[in-house]
Amino acid sequence: MAQDFAGRVVMITGAARGLGRATAERFLSHGAHVAVNVRTQDRAEALARELGSNSHPAPGNIRDSKVVRGLVSEIVERSGRLDVLINNAAIASATRFEQLSEDEWRATVDTNLTAAFLCIQAVVPAMKTQSYGRIINVSSLAGRSVSTLGGAHYTASKAGMLGLTRAAAKELGLYGITVNAVCPGLFDTELTHANATQERLEAVSQNFPVARLGKPEEVADLICFLASESAGYITGASFDINGGSLMI
Repeated sequence: MAQDFAGRVVMITGAARGLGRATAERFLSHGAHVAVNVRTQDRAEALARELGSNSHPAPGNIRDSKVVRGLVSEIVERSGRLDVLINNAAIASATRFEQLSEDEWRATVDTNLTAAFLCIQAVVPAMKTQSYGRIINVSSLAGRSVSTLGGAHYTASKAGMLGLTRAAAKELGLYGITVNAVCPGLFDTELTHANATQERLEAVSQNFPVARLGKPEEVADLICFLASESAGYITGASFDINGGSLMI
């Protein structure tokens, strides 16, 4: 499996923690230059310093199309190319259907789905110029079934990512751009722990065929494979990584 990303330029949204940070660390360990997106300048700069010299801050609210286009332009101007986009940024809450406000619905869909659309649209010109690109959308087991912990807004946004993945893959394959999704189940991340107690997580995970929470590095390895040369004939696909919990 070819995972040498020397010379490749990667943009990761929601890179400060959890799956995003683990993925940034994996790409950096394989020689990539990684632009790490978080909302604020100070957090992006601090994260880039922590990750090392090949990491670059890419701060901004990716729910704003002008901000997204500016971020992508800056990356391409600095590096001369943009090879890989990881749409990872997400928010989640356990608000139940009848208590779910319109504002919370819109904020979740905008962050989890609309921002991914805006990022894909922004990177396409550079990737078309290169006749090469890898786009990986971080969906969820929720997108394939229903969320274990999150509400309807989270499930709907993650299901939408799978439709976005297929539609983008259909249109962009002609230009050497592949688009795929990964669908994690319950992973040991800050987002998971913010929505359930440790006791509940342990109880739920004991019912999985692989009876534990996933490790962020396991998703990072799958993403790196999909971004590699070895995955050039894979597009429009969704990859489950959930310890077998989708079967239960």
